[in-house]
Amino acid sequence: MEPVIQEQAPPSQTGWNKARIAPSLPEVHKSIAVPTKGSFIRRLLAFVGPGYLVAVGYMDPGNWATDLAGGSQFGYTLLSVILISNLMAILLQSLTARLGIATGRDLAQACRDHYGKRTNIGLWVLCELAIAACDLAEIIGAAIALQLLFGMPMLYGVLLTSLDVILVLMLQNKGFRYIEALVISLLVTIFGCFAIEMFLSKPDVGGIAQGFIPSAEIVSNPEMLYIALGILGATVMPHNLYLHSSIVQTRKYEETALGKRQAIRFATIDSTVALMLALFVNAAILILSAAAFHSTGHTDVAEIQDAYLLLDPLVGSSIASVLFAVALLASGQNATLTGTLAGQIVMEGFLNIRLKPWLRRLITRMIAIIPAVIVLSISGEKGTGELLILSQVILSLQLSFAVIPLVKFTSDKLKMGEFVAPKWLSSLSWAVAVIIAGLNVYLLYGTFFR
Repeated sequence: MEPVIQEQAPPSQTGWNKARIAPSLPEVHKSIAVPTKGSFIRRLLAFVGPGYLVAVGYMDPGNWATDLAGGSQFGYTLLSVILISNLMAILLQSLTARLGIATGRDLAQACRDHYGKRTNIGLWVLCELAIAACDLAEIIGAAIALQLLFGMPMLYGVLLTSLDVILVLMLQNKGFRYIEALVISLLVTIFGCFAIEMFLSKPDVGGIAQGFIPSAEIVSNPEMLYIALGILGATVMPHNLYLHSSIVQTRKYEETALGKRQAIRFATIDSTVALMLALFVNAAILILSAAAFHSTGHTDVAEIQDAYLLLDPLVGSSIASVLFAVALLASGQNATLTGTLAGQIVMEGFLNIRLKPWLRRLITRMIAIIPAVIVLSISGEKGTGELLILSQVILSLQLSFAVIPLVKFTSDKLKMGEFVAPKWLSSLSWAVAVIIAGLNVYLLYGTFFR
């Protein structure tokens, strides 16, 4: 373990403890210079990157099943739910950037400062479960993609995906920009695949436009409501809130009120643009499902493997299924990269324990790989669907334990000083937190008692 470095908190932030732990991800903290002069675009480009690492979690394989089910069963109707979910995500991620930049603390460190030891241990355990659950979904998604593309048995695919630990270490040693470049490249691949899929599937443009308008049927139809809640409940990933509040601090902005205010502005633009890309991908999955499956009477497609097999004959192009699997592989691999970073952040933040990066990421990967290997060994590939559902239930259970502290801290003037969220933003954030908590309670009830 590395020694803990104590630092004095800025005197203006009297709501925090006087001493705090060293920054998370210390090997890349303040490692990317931000120009103090030059055009708006030049300074903005220095901040482009963290938002795209965050956006990965909003288009991961864990979301594909709900989008596929929603499109095949109800056509374009649930596009409005994807839009609303994305707007919630933009709001919450802007708060995480504000917290990290204004206070110099990530969300885990802020919790450690504010809550007692028992509460922090409980929050850490829940967060670790959420990261493992999310990582599990990504590993299975990537393994499914490898099976679809190359016929590789899923057990081998699961083991192969563990090698990303080595990739992260290699890239991070070269600089955080290399990790961001890889993630953005994979996101561009996903975007390109679905742009072609949209063209090939020839969706109903009028139906798409109408789908983005909320419909009363979503509430009145129990089956539609359940899938809608699944989309909402799985959209905001709890580990993304911890991740974003840390990686915005990789930028070396000026430690002045003006410098921080500009940094918050640029970081918010970065995450907003990136999450709009995530909106396109999630909407594209649902639109593709609606155009290829719902319109042809295949209203029961929810499994990724089924969608892959049906795309070619229904869309009329031999490349449709390949593009779908390539996008899935890129999505799964991308999300595992960010999950390992989040694991390091929460352990350092909640427990003030610093392990070597390779050891921390190996622990995170093993927590996800072991249950996947056990299920595949016992029940075979048919058990992966149930495992994916379980991972989403665990994520839903933990989400509010990250959202509520975030909204609480950023609404507290004593902690945030002049960077406290405006009243309108604070009120809207609390409303979103209550909605998410209520929806996830409903999801859990529906999962176990429906």
